[in-house]
Amino acid sequence: MDNRSQWGSRLGFLLAAMGSAIGLGNIWRFPATAYENGGGAFFLPYLFALLTAGIPLLIMEYTIGHKYRSSAPRSFKRISKGMEWIGWWQVIISFVISTYYPIIIAWAVMYAYFSFGQSWGDDATSFFVGDFLQVADAGTFGAIVPSVLFPLLGLWAVVFIILGLGVKKGIEVANKIFIPLLAIIFIIIVIRAVTLPGAVEGLNAFFAPDWSQIKDGSVWVAAYGQIFFSLSIAFAIMITYSSYLPKKSDITNNAFITGLANSSFELLAGIGVFAALGFMASQTDQAVADVVQGGVGLAFMVFPEIISEMPASGLFGFLFFASLVLAGLSSMISISETYIAGIQEKFNVSRRVSVTIGGGLAAIVSLFYANQGGLNLLDTVDYFINNYGVALAGLFEVVAIAWFARSLKDLQNYANDVSDIRLGSWWRLCLGIITPVVLGFMMLQNLLGDLKDNYGGYPIDFLFSFGWIVAISAMFLGAILTIKKWPNETKSQ
Repeated sequence: MDNRSQWGSRLGFLLAAMGSAIGLGNIWRFPATAYENGGGAFFLPYLFALLTAGIPLLIMEYTIGHKYRSSAPRSFKRISKGMEWIGWWQVIISFVISTYYPIIIAWAVMYAYFSFGQSWGDDATSFFVGDFLQVADAGTFGAIVPSVLFPLLGLWAVVFIILGLGVKKGIEVANKIFIPLLAIIFIIIVIRAVTLPGAVEGLNAFFAPDWSQIKDGSVWVAAYGQIFFSLSIAFAIMITYSSYLPKKSDITNNAFITGLANSSFELLAGIGVFAALGFMASQTDQAVADVVQGGVGLAFMVFPEIISEMPASGLFGFLFFASLVLAGLSSMISISETYIAGIQEKFNVSRRVSVTIGGGLAAIVSLFYANQGGLNLLDTVDYFINNYGVALAGLFEVVAIAWFARSLKDLQNYANDVSDIRLGSWWRLCLGIITPVVLGFMMLQNLLGDLKDNYGGYPIDFLFSFGWIVAISAMFLGAILTIKKWPNETKSQ
């Protein structure tokens, strides 16, 4: 008898998968990436990347989780004994991300509060790095920042409660609240943004196609990179989530729905962000190109300035930062579930013990980002764990399955047996050739760039200690965790 936790409904799984995929990067990474890589023309390589890498990889991970009904490390072990370490590598990567991801959500919580009084004043940038975070020089950590620490502890309390309640009563229920609420809030934001003066100029800048950039290979790499990082692929998340699906589940349909929903939200985010940027440009007599920014800067430096210029600014600001909190929290839960499931299965402990150990350790480590050096530490760890953790682990995963284990045909047959949309040779071509080549090129391009110039202008010893060492250690820890044997497999497994 299979006693594994299960989703209560297909909708519950889809909302959880969407919640994992739709995160902070959808809101602050995609709009700037699209604009910088051809505007409207970028949607062609983006759609191509979605269909040749994003959805095929989602299908593969859904199939692995559904077929082997285990955490990522155990699922990879069941494909081939030598692949277990890849699963643990991905779990460690998720653990590292879960230590700094709640810091950004904590910032958003405080900024939702700040919005009503526009506490950032006339200089949002100085307020963010100075008054709020009290940023110290790279390598200097300084004192704990109370305005980050207290919301951080509150967020961890919420995450502990949701994870402790389990898959059906915790994660599924939470996402049934978070994702519809996120969609409603963001639609309100977009409607308000597109009705502002200057919004049309912002949207023209976003959608105007620069077809000359299509010939640039870096644009296509950027499209694959956006799809790869956006869909929570190679985090061990989708394998873990799909392992909780009932035995009769349509894998390919679920993958297409998740992928298209994620891309639709990215498009919606692009419209909202650039309508707001167009408004800001018109209010300050600048070109839209002069105010475009991505990442943390967009959310906590540019948007507060936009909010200050708007009618009913307090409400708009609260809604915007509330959307960041909801998007971040749903992704945070999915990231944490990867190591909760891994610990529970590997060490044969209860879910409560697994949540306490895994979540407790992540919460303790997250305190290292709640000090005056937290922003520099977060920026460095995030860059290296994504580029030399997630991307490299994804490359190893697809190469190991397609080239060494040669399991694509077997996974294809399994998916076809339970799905309406049948996979053909195109699926194996995408995963066996296109995806490894593109990911390999991405890795080489990033490596050459980082060896040439210090990322972010940080000191080399700081980058080595908190960038390269963190990324490399995740791989070695993954290998070490394979030493301990799994509990005895039951006949049903």
